[in-house]
Amino acid sequence: MLMAANPVRRANFKEIVYSNAHWALLREQREKAKHIMKRWKAVVSERLFMGVLPRRHNQNSDVDIHLSEQASSFLVETALEKAQITVNNRMLIQATPTYAAKAYIEIEPKTSVSFSLIRMRKVETEFYKFGGEATLSQLEANKRVAGVNKRLMLIEPTEKGHVESSIMGCEEQTARILEISTETIRDRVRALSKRDEVGRTGVFIKKK
Repeated sequence: MLMAANPVRRANFKEIVYSNAHWALLREQREKAKHIMKRWKAVVSERLFMGVLPRRHNQNSDVDIHLSEQASSFLVETALEKAQITVNNRMLIQATPTYAAKAYIEIEPKTSVSFSLIRMRKVETEFYKFGGEATLSQLEANKRVAGVNKRLMLIEPTEKGHVESSIMGCEEQTARILEISTETIRDRVRALSKRDEVGRTGVFIKKK
């Protein structure tokens, strides 16, 4: 059984060199997302993003293609149908009582399309950049982006893999690198640090 990674509470810097297998898996995941997004682009425009978490890709990593704005579930499913993308499962998820409810549509194992059912606050919309989202244009340009994982480690891509460093005490610098507000950084630090203290608590609502 895999245990959830805990936030790192000390200054830390580490360079990770990817193996050939790791690079192959990363390319496979990005190509999968790019293929789906290109088929869907005509009906949802460039408001389509991909978020891949955690930053270190492994066989358990998910590909989450998400819309950055509130969307109608009917229009999203219609777009999927027009793009000939099959829907396997549908989930309603709300992380906490104060966060927007989101729809997750599974289109392949470990591959989903997600979107908010109500308007999100700024801190919620910036969560995707916090995690390291990439647009279709960035995928097509083979560009990798920085993001923060659940251990509160900033992951910055390199030619050999990535470097990671703790964001604890470096919230303002991290906000500048990710081009988001310091408020969002501090919100995620509080949330993930609390989970570390009380244990994994799950989500507020999760229904098929």
